[in-house]
Amino acid sequence: MLFLIVYFQRYPRPSHQQFCLMHRIAFFLLTLSPSLFAASKPNVLLICVDDLKPLLGCYGDKIVKSPNIDRLAARGVLFEKAFCNQAVCSPSRNALTTGLRPQTLGIYDLPTNFRKSSPDAVTLPQYFKANGYRAEGLGKIYHVGHGNVNDEASWSVPHYSPKTISYALKENNPPESTREQALFENKKEAWKLPRGAPAENADVPDNRYGDGMIADEAIKRLEAAKAKPDEPFFLAVGFLKPHLPFVAPKKYWDLYDPASFKLPELQKAPEGAPEFAPSSWGELRQYKDMPEKGPVTKEQAIHLIHGYYAATSYMDAQLGKVLDALDANGLAENTIIVLWGDHGWHLGDHGMWCKHTNYEQAARIPLIVAAPGIAGGQRTQALVETVDIYPTLAELASLPAPAKLDGLSFASVLKNPASSVRDHAIHVYPRTGLLGRAIRTQRHRLVEWKNPGEAPETAILELYDYEADPTETKNLAAEQPEVVAELRKLLAKHPEARPQISNKPEPKKAEAKKSSKQDRGTAFDKRDTNKDGQLTKEEFLVNQPDPNEAPKRFPIFDKDGNGTLSREEYIKGGKK
Repeated sequence: MLFLIVYFQRYPRPSHQQFCLMHRIAFFLLTLSPSLFAASKPNVLLICVDDLKPLLGCYGDKIVKSPNIDRLAARGVLFEKAFCNQAVCSPSRNALTTGLRPQTLGIYDLPTNFRKSSPDAVTLPQYFKANGYRAEGLGKIYHVGHGNVNDEASWSVPHYSPKTISYALKENNPPESTREQALFENKKEAWKLPRGAPAENADVPDNRYGDGMIADEAIKRLEAAKAKPDEPFFLAVGFLKPHLPFVAPKKYWDLYDPASFKLPELQKAPEGAPEFAPSSWGELRQYKDMPEKGPVTKEQAIHLIHGYYAATSYMDAQLGKVLDALDANGLAENTIIVLWGDHGWHLGDHGMWCKHTNYEQAARIPLIVAAPGIAGGQRTQALVETVDIYPTLAELASLPAPAKLDGLSFASVLKNPASSVRDHAIHVYPRTGLLGRAIRTQRHRLVEWKNPGEAPETAILELYDYEADPTETKNLAAEQPEVVAELRKLLAKHPEARPQISNKPEPKKAEAKKSSKQDRGTAFDKRDTNKDGQLTKEEFLVNQPDPNEAPKRFPIFDKDGNGTLSREEYIKGGKK
């Protein structure tokens, strides 16, 4: 338009030929304007990966085959010291989407939806939707299950979930009796029942499993986005692997020689660590042929490690298809790409499996960010947390800074990887009624275990030095009180953690007692399989959610000490 103004000033009475030229130029500029407008708003491609630890080529692993994540790292900035806010699915994903830490929300479990704590929260995709973006979600973004649900307010269109089952081979499915039991009992509690095989190697195409279907759908969404250049998109793609079970097509298992895998040298918890701090990896124990107690065999361990690598390579290949589609549709140059793992995973280190701890292997995550105008192939040691992604994406998209978030934008680190925005990261994990709040600096991690709200003097402490002891062999808290004191000063800057909020609706006072008796009466009737009006200890223990603690309750309930529970004894639960 400035060009036209100057042209008229120079030629106030243009000839017919000059007028036609001016008309063609004006038309050309007008046709360009939608594209120029779209270019002012970069697209966002958010890749969320379930249970992916930094076991990747770009992070230095010499065995794994992760060529597509590696090429994404070559076009972006790789964060060496990124940490989740809690090493379990739902709280970690709440932190990503709300920018609020678990201790702010008061949610540390899987069933409690974040809107129970913060009903008016504006989520990350919801924020972009409110700022003119088409927000779409595919696969696992929020944790759906265990009674938790997706967040419809976050999306411009209905969320996409692949319709598939975990296994391609029938023999790997849970026993038929388990499925019947899940139907007979409360379906919401089916996750507590025994599961199928922990891994599967099947000669099937990629889209036989969920991640292949998610990649196919993501490609369709990117092709549709190309046809709407004037509508920027926020596309969240949530891959399911390498989460258990480690299922992947045979060709990804064939990438690895099982003989190349070795068990971690350290097979015990850190010396001096509280006995409750390590994980008992109950998640894995629910799978077929896994021991209820004690370690897995060496053969099982190697098979699990092989399965984790195969599932990682399978997911990596699906990511490659999505990146190829982004490039093929001419969208890459104007798209911010984030690859984020929701938490790490213990792969046999310390004799542990799964996540569910405050240790490095569970808390450290992969994080790669590629964005227009940001030089690729860079690495940074800057400390960041999952909650920092929300404000960072807002700044990169030139949107107003969202209010009342726990996160800090690290956009400045992308421009200067030698810089930092934090001197520590904080994350949490609950255990046996206590909450472990962990401060992670460049060198140390301090974990303070106590009940929220109790005095600091009541805390049980862990301290690890990652320069002197990178594999966490020993708790140094008692030996280095001066380091503990300095790190507790950092912890004191944070608000006290909220206790876990209730996930249950408040019953009416008049009905609460009656409802409780009815529920326990129904539970008694289900356990009393022979309908003799008495529960043996064996009947009492079936499907208890806490099999280690339940046997201790039986003699408390058995008031008359006859070795069985009457209906009244069961309903009263040991109370007078």
